[in-house]
Amino acid sequence: MTDLLIRLVVLLAVFASVFVLSQLLIASTWENRSKVRVVNERLRMLRDGSGRAAVMARFRKNSPKLYAHLPPFVSVPLQRFQTMLHASAVPFTSAQIALAMASLLAILFAVILFGAVGAGFYLNRGVVFLALVVATCAAVVLPLMVISFRAQRRRKRIEQQFPVALDVFVRALKSGHPVASGLDLLTQEMEDPIGSEFGLVSDEVAYGAELTEALAAMAERWDQEDIRMFVVSLSVQSETGGNLAEILENLSDVIRARASLYMKVRALSSEGRMTGWMLTVLPVFAFVGMFLTNPGFYIDVAHDPIFVIGFSSLLLLYLLGFIMIRKMVNLKV
Repeated sequence: MTDLLIRLVVLLAVFASVFVLSQLLIASTWENRSKVRVVNERLRMLRDGSGRAAVMARFRKNSPKLYAHLPPFVSVPLQRFQTMLHASAVPFTSAQIALAMASLLAILFAVILFGAVGAGFYLNRGVVFLALVVATCAAVVLPLMVISFRAQRRRKRIEQQFPVALDVFVRALKSGHPVASGLDLLTQEMEDPIGSEFGLVSDEVAYGAELTEALAAMAERWDQEDIRMFVVSLSVQSETGGNLAEILENLSDVIRARASLYMKVRALSSEGRMTGWMLTVLPVFAFVGMFLTNPGFYIDVAHDPIFVIGFSSLLLLYLLGFIMIRKMVNLKV
């Protein structure tokens, strides 16, 4: 009986010790995460000793540029690509990512061809075309989908943060702070991505840029109509006068009402958007996955002379379906 009681006490002590240690570890982890989340990336870089010039270079690395010297069918995709990279906060330039994709495409293309030859298949136009399509899907299409998903998530985050930032800015103005001080308050109180973006605006103003021009550049980087309305409100108020706090407070109400309507539209179109995502992503993953697990499923029929025509038609239909579904579910509010 005594041995059983001792075992029970020891087990209870071990359980209590593990429980207390786990609770302390969880509490410490959540406290550290909360401390990290309230400090945006710009403030973290400044705290670590980086200068304002280095911080500006870091956040302006993938700022969209105008390619007026190029034809529209080249300049527009390049600008959209840089806008997507900037929104996704990828720590690489567009040239580096393009070079990495091209290198990976060449390596995968060569590996697939050598693998097909080593497996006993002879090369013809169909096999080469199939290898090129598989390598393009794996090296270009899938990474672009991941970057696009990350960019959309961060863009949605900044849309949610902007009305809150306006409220903070309005309270700062009502309490007597000037515009520059209210803007600096946003850089210290707001999380990423909008905290670092307003910090970049503050740095540009410190280096001599006009406030409206810096905010307009921020709106162009993110392609946000809400920020453009904020810039217009500041410009009109600076020229005509008036109560800026009241103007921005009304603007915040309008943005929230528009966001509410937008969420209702998204809820009503959720089935169509999910169908569009599935019909866009699933064929690419299925094609790449099937080729990796059973390449003979495609290579066996790639020797047929009609394969190139049929497969090209299939890719064209996929692109047409992607464009049509995107136009159907991309509702403007």
